[in-house]
Amino acid sequence: MAFKGKVVLVTGSSRGIGKAIALAFAKEGAKVVMNYSKSEKEANEVMNEIKKSSDAIAIKCDVSNEKQVKEMIEKIIRKF
Repeated sequence: MAFKGKVVLVTGSSRGIGKAIALAFAKEGAKVVMNYSKSEKEANEVMNEIKKSSDAIAIKCDVSNEKQVKEMIEKIIRKF
């Protein structure tokens, strides 16, 4: 549980490598912030899987948009 009590942000975490990384952090005890841009259904499925053992939220954000990134960070701070 090397990440117990830590908050991690994983971009592109609704599928592929990002999903695997998000699940691995959760397994190690991290609270996972899942960022997605289009795959809301998949992000929510992964988030629900993570919530079985850790805390997680999924946030839609285009990381190339500075305003959206700032809003995402504010949401993360409020939640965790």
